[in-house]
Amino acid sequence: MSVLQRLIPTLAASLLLAAPAFSQAVQGQGATFPSQVYETWAKAFAKAGGGTVAYKGTGSGDGIKQITARKVDFGGTDAPLPPAELAKQHLVQIPMLVGGVVPVVNLPGLGAPLQLDGAVLADIFQGRIKAWNDGRIAALNPGVGLPGLAIRRVVRAEKSGTTDGFTRYLAGASAAFKTEVGAGQSPAWPGEPLKAEGNDGMVQKLRATPGAIAYVSYDRVLRDKLVAVKLRNVAGHFVLPTEAGFRAAILESDMHRQGDDLATLLDRPGSEAWPITLTSFVLVDAEPATAPQALGALKFLYWSFMHGDELTRGTGFAPLPISVQSRLAARFTQVKPKDGKLPVYQSF
Repeated sequence: MSVLQRLIPTLAASLLLAAPAFSQAVQGQGATFPSQVYETWAKAFAKAGGGTVAYKGTGSGDGIKQITARKVDFGGTDAPLPPAELAKQHLVQIPMLVGGVVPVVNLPGLGAPLQLDGAVLADIFQGRIKAWNDGRIAALNPGVGLPGLAIRRVVRAEKSGTTDGFTRYLAGASAAFKTEVGAGQSPAWPGEPLKAEGNDGMVQKLRATPGAIAYVSYDRVLRDKLVAVKLRNVAGHFVLPTEAGFRAAILESDMHRQGDDLATLLDRPGSEAWPITLTSFVLVDAEPATAPQALGALKFLYWSFMHGDELTRGTGFAPLPISVQSRLAARFTQVKPKDGKLPVYQSF
């Protein structure tokens, strides 16, 4: 039984048994980081008789743009909006799951996983380190025969929450990167890196380019059998990304301690913690014209949370901690139709 079911059992029962399936497909759009999970959830939701949900991964920037313009029922973003912007745009922001951004490489013949730390990774993506047999990389990989290939950086072409989280990590690891590149959804990358659309575009470009390094969500690493980089975490351990590593980052954060879903999960202490761990969110209209306009999206999101642990297990993502889940009921009830009818959650 999920946290929401324990908190509001009558709501959970009515949602599963009483609410009719909506006739028009719910449309979601935005972050590509969690897009495959949302697609998996949508299929399970439809199979359970809940209705049709279609999600299109176009990047966090586009997800924010589309929901702000009310062109979709919900927008996905890995770069959360601050409270002032949410109030200005009349949006409710809901955390959905936790995952990892993973540097991946195309280095034929490499005999062992490549080991990097944040400072060296930042210099690579800043274009300061140009070859794979550079001395700084070699120092982190004793005994590994590094190729003399040129480093080909692959970055996102569109506004991306994955890029935002990745560059926030690099900016924290390197003062030079923070000053000269900075963090954001669409930074001004130095030089001429290769560019690709979405996480799947990054995978395609990486595979087509010997000597390439890119950054993708962990579920793509699993699905496409990509070669992940081992990163040195705050505890000084070189770690590969795992769902356990994302959970370890959660446990060492204010997300776990205080239920703060905006708390950073980057570079958390802990021997297993993956350094580039992010929370992914959805945005919904806080003031729909009528309750039925929001019913489909909120029904899908409620259903996803009620099946959260089982739906998330094995996907390459980690579920939200109980301290966050326990606050979600209040988040959903912030949706208030303009026609003055009952709040949307009461109409389920």
